[in-house]
Amino acid sequence: MTLPRLLVLTDRTQCRGSLVNTVAAAVDAGARAVVLREKDLPGPERDALAGRLRALLDPVGGLLVRAGAGAADAVHLAAHDPLPAPRPRLVGRSCHAAAELTRARAEGCDWAFLSPVFPTPSKPGYGPPLGPAGLAALVPLGPPVYALGGIGPEEVAGCLAAGASGVAVMGSVMRDPASVRDLLTALG
Repeated sequence: MTLPRLLVLTDRTQCRGSLVNTVAAAVDAGARAVVLREKDLPGPERDALAGRLRALLDPVGGLLVRAGAGAADAVHLAAHDPLPAPRPRLVGRSCHAAAELTRARAEGCDWAFLSPVFPTPSKPGYGPPLGPAGLAALVPLGPPVYALGGIGPEEVAGCLAAGASGVAVMGSVMRDPASVRDLLTALG
C-alpha cells in the first residue's frame, strides 16, 4: 500500500473541540491517514475512539494507524518498541537518529517519522532540530521517511527537496484542522 504524503497525528490536548470533531474536520479537508496516539487512555476507551475515527476514514478510503503495539492492521512504534508478533500489515517507527533509522530499515518498517526537523513545542527533549540538511543526510538510512516537527506549508518544499516521502503533522492540524488543505497544496 502506498501511504499518503500527509499523515496526521492526534493529540486531544491541543484540540479546540473534541478529538473526533477535529479529525472529522481534517478528513473533510483532505486528510487520508491518521495516527491515533492518546496512549494514556484506558484500552477500552482507546478502542472506542479508534472505532469512531475508523468510521470517519473508511468512507474516504483512509488509513487509521494506532500508535504503540496492539491489535491493529497498521501500527506506529516508538524508537525502542519491539516489533509486535504477529507483525501487523503496516508498521512505522519514530526515529530521531541515524541508528534508529537504520534499525527501522533492517526491520522492514514501511515508514519512519524523523523528528524534530524544525523547532516545535511538541517534541522537546529529542535534541536540536535537524533542519533540511540534517534531514537530507539521514533520509537515505531508513525506510520512506516522513518529516515531523514544526512542519507547516512553508516547510514542506524543503522537506521534500531533502528526500522526505512526505510530512507528519500534529499540533498545527489539531489546533486548526482546515490547515490540512494548505499542507496538501504544498505537497502537490
